[in-house]
Amino acid sequence: MEIREATDSDADAIRSIAHDSLNSSYTSFLDEETIDEAIEQWYGESFADELADDRTRFLVVERDGEIAGFSQSELVGQQANTGRLLWLHVDPDHRGDATGVRLLVRTREALLQAGADAIQCFVLADNEGGNEFYRAHGFEQAGQRDVEIGDETFTENIYVESDLEDDGEWGAIDELTVDGETIYVSYGEAARGTRAPFYTAYRSEDRRDRYAWFCGNCDSIDNAMDAMGRIECNNCGNRRKATRWDASYL
Repeated sequence: MEIREATDSDADAIRSIAHDSLNSSYTSFLDEETIDEAIEQWYGESFADELADDRTRFLVVERDGEIAGFSQSELVGQQANTGRLLWLHVDPDHRGDATGVRLLVRTREALLQAGADAIQCFVLADNEGGNEFYRAHGFEQAGQRDVEIGDETFTENIYVESDLEDDGEWGAIDELTVDGETIYVSYGEAARGTRAPFYTAYRSEDRRDRYAWFCGNCDSIDNAMDAMGRIECNNCGNRRKATRWDASYL
């Protein structure tokens, strides 16, 4: 899995995924004509301008060379101190394989790196699956707002981080099966790598028994740490420098 910033060449794939995602999850309250109008409005001729806006972030996730999902976020405020995750779409064929969770994590990290000190997520109130997704990954509803889609107005729920630990870390935990073992990855405990962050993995959800480092680039726990705190993934070569050089804790 690779997560990167979107480019102009990704426009067709983004439009296609947004269309398929909306048709998969929203047709109970959005008709096909409204969805088509929304896709054209958001990802049509003006999309190149959106990609060029330095306050807007589009991240895409690739699996086996094909784009499987994307996120759309922005920085708001006079000093860009709030990061807003507006849309997170995953191709229906890639749902349930942690693609959405990893995209959420990396989008959050990208907004924090860009200067945000608070994260908000938005999802239509009628999208039960989307609301449950944010509740299950460290967010709680904090309000609502109206949003226009096509010629209609809908209600969006606003989510903010809820599971902050005593030390201020994001408490979102993800249960994964890696190499036949069940591990619990703490996305709030991250260390910068050359290709992607490393996350702390535990044997149990209560995080009492630290087990390994989870490589955010290739989803491997086959990693080694030396006495200086350097970490290297034996699978993909992702590396973390010695602790004394690591000034970033996402």
